[in-house]
Amino acid sequence: MDIRTNPPTHLGVLDLVPRLGGVSAEQALQQAVTLAQHAEEWGYLRYWTSEHHDMEELASASPEVLLAHIGARTSSIRLGSGAVLLPHYSALKVAESFRLLASLYPRRIELGLGRAPGGGPHATMALSGNYLQHVSQLPDKLEALTALLEDRYTYEEHKVQARPIPEHPLSVWMLGTNVKSAEFAARFGMGYVFGQFMSEADGTEAVRRYREGFVPSAHRTEPEVMVALSVLCAEDEERARNWSRQMEERRRASAAGDPSQSNGDESTSNADGEPSDRHIAGTPEQVWEQMDQVGARLRTNQLLIVTAGPDYERRLESYKLLAEYQRRLNL
Repeated sequence: MDIRTNPPTHLGVLDLVPRLGGVSAEQALQQAVTLAQHAEEWGYLRYWTSEHHDMEELASASPEVLLAHIGARTSSIRLGSGAVLLPHYSALKVAESFRLLASLYPRRIELGLGRAPGGGPHATMALSGNYLQHVSQLPDKLEALTALLEDRYTYEEHKVQARPIPEHPLSVWMLGTNVKSAEFAARFGMGYVFGQFMSEADGTEAVRRYREGFVPSAHRTEPEVMVALSVLCAEDEERARNWSRQMEERRRASAAGDPSQSNGDESTSNADGEPSDRHIAGTPEQVWEQMDQVGARLRTNQLLIVTAGPDYERRLESYKLLAEYQRRLNL
């Protein structure tokens, strides 16, 4: 399939659950539900949410809890984590939590895994202790998680199963911005999500390594790639760029006030506040053309869209405009 002549039809939402305009955590979480419900209505394939710790501007520290809530308020959209930060946790606990979700919401659950700390150094230490040591153990945790999800895990020669065991297995992905995460995804037969919105690299090398090194697993026989993009859509280009500058100014002010609140990602804009290659802003047609180029480069038609604001109304408008433009393309 030539992705350049076939628009990406598998759009998903990646929601960091931002507290836009200084709203309460309760309001931000309700906005997450609203976004998921509208995304389902507008034809988005999936809704994923993130994990961050002790970040004042974000309200999602536990993806599995929020996904359980949203699952009860939607009916068909796929639900996933972007991402559960596996170095912090027991593989068994992660497998149990997401198998429970997969049992509650059959054929809808996707487990996205990450290897970032997800917060500042003090929050990271409070969460799980020596993070660098835990990262060094990530291959063992991935092996254990894979074995648990394939019902072949043993502890001291005794079989241990992650229950409940759902009738339909969940889908597993590794998120990352570099070759290391791509190699893990390939080695364990997972799908791979390249976080373009967090990376200066264009993803070509990481995705190439993933595809070339892919080892089929019990639940995935072929490599599968998604790309996560930062997008802001508006009826006219100048409005979209103005909103993007507002978002960047807010991000910089927050980071300057408390650097520990940064999630460790670099800016999506240049020094003048203009969007960089990692942030796409413009009219639906302009945005789609750029997304199409990214899809062509990475040979995928599965995109996760991150839209941070500048406020909840504009965020919904951006997602809606994108979905409407897709429908027009597919007519």
